[in-house]
Amino acid sequence: MRSGPSGPPGSPEDIGALSAFGALDALGERMTLGDLEGLDRLEEFRPPGANAPGAVGERRGPVDRRSLEDALRASENRFRAAFVDAGIGMALVDRDDLIIEANPALAEMLGHTVPELMRMHIHQLMDVEERARHLYRKLVRGERDRVRLEKRLRHSQGHAVWTNITVSLIRDSTGEPLYTLAMVEDVSEARRLGDRLQYQSMHDPLTGLPNRALFFERLADACAEADQRIGLCYLDLDGFQAVNDTLGHPVGDELLVAVARRLEQRFSPRGHLVARVGGDEFAVLVPRSAGAEELTALAAEVVEILGAPYDLEERRVAATASVGVVERPVPGTSPTELVRDADATLCWAKSDGRSRWALYDPERIATQMTRQVLATTMRPALERGEFLLEYQPLVELATGRLQGVEALVRWRHPEFGRLAPDRFIQIAEETGAIVPLGHWVLEEACRQTRAWLDRFPEAQLLVSVNLAARQFRDSDMVADVAEVLGHTRLPSRLLQLELTESAVMGPAGRPVEALHALDAMGVRIAIDDFGTGYSNLAYLSRLPVHVLKLAKSFVEGFRAEPYGAEETTGDAVDEKIVTALVRLAHVLGITVTAEGVESAGQAERLRLTGCDSAQGWHFGKAVPAEEITRLLAG
Repeated sequence: MRSGPSGPPGSPEDIGALSAFGALDALGERMTLGDLEGLDRLEEFRPPGANAPGAVGERRGPVDRRSLEDALRASENRFRAAFVDAGIGMALVDRDDLIIEANPALAEMLGHTVPELMRMHIHQLMDVEERARHLYRKLVRGERDRVRLEKRLRHSQGHAVWTNITVSLIRDSTGEPLYTLAMVEDVSEARRLGDRLQYQSMHDPLTGLPNRALFFERLADACAEADQRIGLCYLDLDGFQAVNDTLGHPVGDELLVAVARRLEQRFSPRGHLVARVGGDEFAVLVPRSAGAEELTALAAEVVEILGAPYDLEERRVAATASVGVVERPVPGTSPTELVRDADATLCWAKSDGRSRWALYDPERIATQMTRQVLATTMRPALERGEFLLEYQPLVELATGRLQGVEALVRWRHPEFGRLAPDRFIQIAEETGAIVPLGHWVLEEACRQTRAWLDRFPEAQLLVSVNLAARQFRDSDMVADVAEVLGHTRLPSRLLQLELTESAVMGPAGRPVEALHALDAMGVRIAIDDFGTGYSNLAYLSRLPVHVLKLAKSFVEGFRAEPYGAEETTGDAVDEKIVTALVRLAHVLGITVTAEGVESAGQAERLRLTGCDSAQGWHFGKAVPAEEITRLLAG
């Protein structure tokens, strides 16, 4: 609304520069018919020449009171019509916060009649918080002309009506605050839509649980309480993908909903946050933990309640869950670290057998971090030449002659120092780095053995190289061996390849086919750690195997002296097993090598069983190639 000119009614500023009806329109915003008193005196304020022909606002003769009354009445009628018929709520409020006028739109919006709203205090319709009260007081004091607020008004039936309110100050002819005009727009539907969108953005559409975004928001809030402890159970369903694959995604969705209900019903009443943070991943957040015992007990509950069968609409489904547990003081942690450690701990629970929980272990996580570093740096390390080979002697038991060596890889890591194969070979297999690493080991071992053959041709030293199952799966092992033998000029009879039983019995028969091709080339094949894998004796007669390498566990029980008559179990049984295996191998034309021989007594007892060769600390640890050279040189 226009505030109008600032001068007093009838002043030259009001009348002189405006037409008569324009001035009344302006005055109509702040005048009533009672204000017409004294308008007859307009003549004395009219500027000289105002009635000159052609002058703006030209008047001839005295002011016509009736014309002014009619014009003002028409202006008021227009204002009242706009007020009454407006599509939004409107109200005039005096300086005591009492409603002195309201329109039908506002009355309908709040479930009242217009007379009911008249003289009602605004506090009967809303709660005014301190900030809004401060702004409104500045308005009625004349320090502001307009205030915009979002307010929740009370409907007569008790529910809330969300509104956008614009309050404008109306001043009198002297510029002093007179009353306020409130224009009220009902935004309840838009607010409800916004609330729904906000809810949907923070909740999982399938289960209705808080989603990952809301989980991290609440987790951040919990981590802001510096004097508290915090706990988190991070879980997922064991083998959930198999449910989707065999029973279909609709059944999988039903299962997820059922899991969500069990978790929510058990833990939400305790004040814990239950959220779905991934496909089949859920979290139970304990913002103010009482300690690790509370969390491990909670994790045990999770495993128990989720392990019971699920009666879905069409079938009964069995499912289990694994849980990773983290509990610690809030200081020194962050939401990201908490979830990272909980996820890692969940992986431990699954690797330990599933349907169980695991508690975060700093030492174990440090080991995992080391593994990650090794996995990341392994291929570049190979390019930088950080790997080396050492050779452990293979000795013929009957004669004590050096028969050959086993090539064992080492890693001279710049951060972790010298690493044995058990620290990185499994990582290499998991990441696929075993293929380039294995090729390097094979080529380096064959090159060194050729050098020994050139210098000590009478020794006819063979080299034994370990192969991994993945090398057969991810590369053409037969072609690789042929290439290396051709490149190094090493006779194939002096190369022995060692595989574990599990590698030989791998899928699709590919290793078996390759073994036959390698045998045809003249390469010797050895089964490493025999007795720890399938131990299937039937396949020995069908495979081109030349050597069985007995696992160290069989050798540990051998003694220097014969067993007494009363000793018929334990260590004596191991010796009987080894004797039987040696005889069976010899029947099949296979020689036997014992690993882990650490004493002369063990070596002798093994010789008496008919074992052909052995290796271990008794004969020598793995040493650099130069040491083997000195040994050959005598």
